[in-house]
Amino acid sequence: MPRKIRLTPVRLLVIGYLAVILLGTILLILPFSSKIPGRADFMDALFTTVSASCVTGLILHDTFQYWSGFGQVVILLLIQMGGVGFMTIIFLLLKLSGKKIGLKERTFMQESVSAPNVAGMVKLTSTILLGTLIFEAAGAIVLAFRFVPDFGWGQGIWFAVFTSVSSFCNAGFDLMGARGTPFASLTSYAGDPIICLTVPLLILIGGLGFAVWKDLCDNKFRLRRLALHTKLVLVMTAVMVVVPTAIIMIAERGMPFGDLLLNSFFTAVSPRTAGFNVLDLTSVQTATVFVTIGCMFIGGSSGSTAGGIKTNTFAVLFLSLVSFIRGKRSVECFGRRIDDDNVKTASRFVTLYLLFAALGVVLICLFEQGKGFELTEIVFEVFSAIGTVGLTLGITPSLCVGSELVLSCLMFLGRAGCLTVMLSLRTPSAPAAELPVEKVRIA
Repeated sequence: MPRKIRLTPVRLLVIGYLAVILLGTILLILPFSSKIPGRADFMDALFTTVSASCVTGLILHDTFQYWSGFGQVVILLLIQMGGVGFMTIIFLLLKLSGKKIGLKERTFMQESVSAPNVAGMVKLTSTILLGTLIFEAAGAIVLAFRFVPDFGWGQGIWFAVFTSVSSFCNAGFDLMGARGTPFASLTSYAGDPIICLTVPLLILIGGLGFAVWKDLCDNKFRLRRLALHTKLVLVMTAVMVVVPTAIIMIAERGMPFGDLLLNSFFTAVSPRTAGFNVLDLTSVQTATVFVTIGCMFIGGSSGSTAGGIKTNTFAVLFLSLVSFIRGKRSVECFGRRIDDDNVKTASRFVTLYLLFAALGVVLICLFEQGKGFELTEIVFEVFSAIGTVGLTLGITPSLCVGSELVLSCLMFLGRAGCLTVMLSLRTPSAPAAELPVEKVRIA
């Protein structure tokens, strides 16, 4: 008799993302979802759905020029669901229907937003939904001051809403193909204060993480009372803004200082993990490309709309290295000792992340053999996919079906979490007797 598969919170999370991807693909295949005669190709619909629901932003066709108004609405809904998490939407529907939210639902919600414990999930979910609505609405209002004069009231407001949601959810989808140039992103607004400040601020707020919001609100921004997780996220976020901005300013010098500062700030923030760009990435300096890859690798924070290995994961590993160099037995920070299990989990996650990224690079190199793509372009594309960023050096539309499937899998792994996907496949077994210990030489 076959063993019954237990639906754990981790497995439900993976199944939920797959269900959203299936539904989105079906909707985008409908004849009226695209502007082309007939209907969209299956791979085009699947790739776009994965990219939107995993809040990545890699696209095979320009969003405005290829997809109809209905298709754009579907993409926006996928971005919103992928950003706040499908379990948050289900939680909202249960609350609106008046149904009692039990321990099982709270546990699933906890896994979805990476909350530390199951207590206070109803309040946290309300904070997530209200905060999302406030920030996206505020962003849309500010962006409308730029888009309405450029595109008129109807289209301008729609572009403002779409860009605000895409920015806050760290998705990177845009409708700037309306200007006539496909895949242009926000390059026509380089040096524009409204765009170059509003979009990055939405990205940063969305990338902080829902638990950080709650901690900041509960403690009224009093730094001493904040949790260690919040302190690490805030410090790492500041470092990940200042350092890349400075490097990009040095690399891309040659434009007026005001434009250089705004464009460098935007270019430093977007890879964590939004996918918008105001500089043409095919013509930037090599240093800017590698800084961008580094930002895509680290990403945002746990339990946020962002991807990457997460700022707190990177901070834990860096602090572990510092403790080793200083000869300390434990990892310490802000007067606290970090749990050894956290360090082990961070190491496992980063190892899995890099293994999947390396496999992706190898597979795409094999599939695209003879096309003349440079290794840097492929590495950039892979880290953009698994980091759910959406930036590209221009090779995405030229990839074959095999490479598109590889990138789709990487986007899914990046959003659902490499470790989460692997844990969903693991079958619990009885603990075995411990084997004899033997040391292995390291370095």
